[in-house]
Amino acid sequence: MFKLTLFSEKTKSLNYNEEYGMSDHKSDWDLNDGLAIEEAKPKLKSPKKYKVVLLNDDYTPMEFVVQILSKFFRLNQEQATQIMLMVHTKGEAVCGEFNYQIAETKVEQVNDYSRQHQHPLMCTMEEA
Repeated sequence: MFKLTLFSEKTKSLNYNEEYGMSDHKSDWDLNDGLAIEEAKPKLKSPKKYKVVLLNDDYTPMEFVVQILSKFFRLNQEQATQIMLMVHTKGEAVCGEFNYQIAETKVEQVNDYSRQHQHPLMCTMEEA
């Protein structure tokens, strides 16, 4: 995508880089018709964020939940304990916000790790 700008004869002074055949400016000049072509900068969007949510159950020990939060979300003991208590009292808590691939991976890791240790702890993700 290019942006065209019309210039008069006086603005056609050029300073080309001899090695690359490009101008030192961010636009290339067309000497024949007085047009300058400048690449348009694309408008980038931030990737969508997804919340990773830990759900409460009546069987998983609190210590195991703290261990999961420390291991997979790199939370310190105090932060992990606070989130564990929110899961226990409110039924769920957000462990973090990530892009889709990272959130999906964390959900799989937590759920697999819980099953390997024979706990029913569930982790899900939802759009932030």
